[in-house]
Amino acid sequence: MTEQNRAIMPQFNALKNPFCWVLVIFATMVDARPPAKDRNILTISEVLYETIEFNNAPPAYEVFHRALTGYYKLKNANVISTKEILTIIDFKRSANQKRLWVIDLKNKKVLFHTLTAHGRNSGDEHAQFFSNTRNSNQSSLGFFITGNTYTGKHGTSLKLHGIERGINDNAEARAIVMHGAEYVSESHIKKYGRLGRSFGCPAVPVELHEELINVLANKTCLFIYYPDPIYNAQTAFKSENCCASIQ
Repeated sequence: MTEQNRAIMPQFNALKNPFCWVLVIFATMVDARPPAKDRNILTISEVLYETIEFNNAPPAYEVFHRALTGYYKLKNANVISTKEILTIIDFKRSANQKRLWVIDLKNKKVLFHTLTAHGRNSGDEHAQFFSNTRNSNQSSLGFFITGNTYTGKHGTSLKLHGIERGINDNAEARAIVMHGAEYVSESHIKKYGRLGRSFGCPAVPVELHEELINVLANKTCLFIYYPDPIYNAQTAFKSENCCASIQ
């Protein structure tokens, strides 16, 4: 036996121990985790991100982390329901991509992953401009708490209460709601090259809007994301303030 073989044999024999294989598998899982300053500590957001069933189509970790930051802040303030529903919209993604996730945090699964529209003055296929101003026809960013459902010109619709002052708190005055729309569909993308646009509402596919809206209704958390420097400077929901850590 060569000196090299003698050196590696103890390591090989150790791997015959089933417990060692558990450690190897765990180490592999750790390496696959989102970046963390301390590999010995998992934040709640990292644990959830790893365990939620995203069906190979997760939101970006940064977006999920920021959404969870706000969710826990609102939960700790007792201003959202106990349904444990978190909705994320990522406007950094193309409108032609599914960029809305409705996540059941309690059961760690995605209830809906679908298309959603942005405002017509926010951009064409890609949203770039955002506003809190009436008649701007632009989307607003940040955290919202869902309200009651009602029946309007688009059928079943959902009121959205913007809770970030100067960022989205004019949502009600602007009639920014969630509703179904025929232009939010794969067929519209195929015909026109991009998803249809709204007057600022996060419109969703008409074939699932009633079911989706009923899940979101009555004080659940909605976060609309875009890496906008103005929003990042103004928001009180800073990602670095997120979540206790667990050993």
